[in-house]
Amino acid sequence: MSTIHFTNGDVAAESLRTALAQAGRDDRVQALRDDLAVGPLRGVDDGPTVRADFWERVSADTRRDFLREFRDQAAALNSIANGTANLVVWHGESASDQLMLRRVCYYLRNSPQRLNEVRLSIADLTDPLAWAHTRKDRATSVGMFAPDVLQARLPDAAPISVLRISRLALEWQEVKHANGETRRWRDNTFTSSSFAELDALILERVTEDWQPTARVAAEVMVAELWFLVSDSIVLWRMRELAARRRIRLRGDANAWRSLELCAALIPCSHR
Repeated sequence: MSTIHFTNGDVAAESLRTALAQAGRDDRVQALRDDLAVGPLRGVDDGPTVRADFWERVSADTRRDFLREFRDQAAALNSIANGTANLVVWHGESASDQLMLRRVCYYLRNSPQRLNEVRLSIADLTDPLAWAHTRKDRATSVGMFAPDVLQARLPDAAPISVLRISRLALEWQEVKHANGETRRWRDNTFTSSSFAELDALILERVTEDWQPTARVAAEVMVAELWFLVSDSIVLWRMRELAARRRIRLRGDANAWRSLELCAALIPCSHR
């Protein structure tokens, strides 16, 4: 019987494809391209619009057709759920990975015998210089792990019990209903928060001097948030703050390389 592996995001998928090739296996890898830790979730399983609309607001890439991407992904999930292949969900200890696991369990709740998992944690992150080691929440995603690490974990794929699948599917429905702006994963529990939390972290780091947005973003991305925040989300929040005149931006507002920011309430220094 064939095997399909689920990962959260393209980086994780490419790393896993390399690991499978190194092991001489031609299993299919299905990347679910959605950071479920941010943005609205209510109605996400009823149609692609709710998530496509959100990422169109966030993304600076006007060439992407998010509606088509999410429509195709929903079709792939439904096809896999109605198929017969064995499934392996790869997940780390991050809010987005854990939400992806729960969503897959929701789709496969009527075929639980097909569902397996590989659990990764900070203990599997062999690079001592990896920035994840500095986080108190110990959050990890599959994309952080090298192909060699994933290859070594291939034999560890283990069935998920029917009882646990039912519980995880129910938790997915509860998170969708809560419909927060952001979702934290702490002590095996999800709690909702808001983008105001990210905005406050950005504003705390803004000064009267112009400084690279990349520097501020890096500090926000490693902050203790209990979810892994991406650079695209931070850049979006900076644009939103600038639109509300909380900060000032200069340069290309959709690109990190040339963009700088400073406080909006006082004239910014030219130093």
